[in-house]
Amino acid sequence: MLTVDFSRFPLAAGDRVLDLGCGAGRHAFECYRRGAQVVAVDRNGEEIREVAKWFAAMKEAGEAPAGATATAMEGDALALPFPDDSFDVVIISEVMEHIHDDKGVLAEMVRVLKPGGRIAITVPRYGPEKICWALSDAYHEVEGGHIRIYKADELLGKMKAAGLKPYGTHHAHGLHSPYWWLKCAFGVDNDKALPVKAYHKLLVWDIMKKPMATRLAEQALNPLIGKSFVAYATKPHLPVSAAQ
Repeated sequence: MLTVDFSRFPLAAGDRVLDLGCGAGRHAFECYRRGAQVVAVDRNGEEIREVAKWFAAMKEAGEAPAGATATAMEGDALALPFPDDSFDVVIISEVMEHIHDDKGVLAEMVRVLKPGGRIAITVPRYGPEKICWALSDAYHEVEGGHIRIYKADELLGKMKAAGLKPYGTHHAHGLHSPYWWLKCAFGVDNDKALPVKAYHKLLVWDIMKKPMATRLAEQALNPLIGKSFVAYATKPHLPVSAAQ
């Protein structure tokens, strides 16, 4: 289940991609399939080891084209172990809401992104997220949980202040907001509640089968209750006078 829409976020074979806070690796895997040179970074060592195993399995199965590479490594988003201007593309999906120093993370991403490079940032959308917080303290008051809810203008303003030039936004996962509202209402750790089980079954069916009915339903719901807000931006080239 991808949050970044690659039809709006072009990726060329050979692009050097940083998936920061990669989690289970969903975007890193897609970039690898598209022929990129992927570096997946996360602070969770267990998840990184799983991502590395999947990269190896994908290579063995021939899922990535010739020339594509993939590396998984532990790392700190506030102190990335890469030189300036290292990546053509940076993706950070559903991560910034967890980090106290979000301005510091933005500064690091801009530092390692090449001039002219592209960045995709996704965060929980303000409205659906506010409902989750209202329904359940346990949803966000946990170690490593969500510490803020972004309004779209706030995130875009921080991106601009970091030196990025936003060029597009959209919302994603409209079918998923009701699921999380149910989870919060019945208990975030209570997967046995009948409405939660039934809705989860629907989501799994949708992800596996991608039927036209649910695809159209999600397209209609995304502008209204899409669970994620997605913003795309570029790192401008310095003017000639500034670069000299």
